[in-house]
Amino acid sequence: MTRHAYGPLPDQHATLRGAGPTVVVLHGGFWRARYRAPLMDPLCDALAALGFASWNVEYRRVGAGGGYPETLEDVAAACRAAPDPVLALGHSAGGHLALWAAAEGLVPAAVSLAGVCDLAGAARAGVGNGAVVDLMGGGPDELPDAYAHADPLQRLPFAAQVTLVHGTDDGTVPIGQSRTFAAAAGCSLVELPATGHMEVIDPTDRTWGRIAATLTA
Repeated sequence: MTRHAYGPLPDQHATLRGAGPTVVVLHGGFWRARYRAPLMDPLCDALAALGFASWNVEYRRVGAGGGYPETLEDVAAACRAAPDPVLALGHSAGGHLALWAAAEGLVPAAVSLAGVCDLAGAARAGVGNGAVVDLMGGGPDELPDAYAHADPLQRLPFAAQVTLVHGTDDGTVPIGQSRTFAAAAGCSLVELPATGHMEVIDPTDRTWGRIAATLTA
């Protein structure tokens, strides 16, 4: 496991572990400063067991120099610095970032785990106690051009292969986010019955086998 800087600032770094095709891993936490990349360490270990290398990205977050566009700029820089990435995998807010990276053409494929796929819809619904508005600096009616750039749903169609995974009992990011995106994109959505928000990044959970099969497919 080695740490690599992709920029000069303290939060512009990624940790590389494992060997094999590289997965860019993007943590969640509603883009807020108190959540950090080690959230994804267990999943990165599980990826190594599946034969993947993981590039676990830290990025500037709201309250730590992030927000729009800085958070997205960091994700773009991290993807460009990753060694031959085959896909981006993100959880929650990281799911949004993975889809955005795919829309930008930075990765050839993306997997969103319980992701925020419809940024404008999440802003209007107050998902994450106003997390989207905090990220963007305003709502979609105030900042239509910014949302048109940052919202994966508004970037459709894009060329990357996309798979969504979402628990039906997710009380943090409603599964309607993924259903809306899948319907618009025509992409695969794996619905996990009786599953909440955090189980999808827990390799010890009963759902991991199905998620692992999705990744290796």
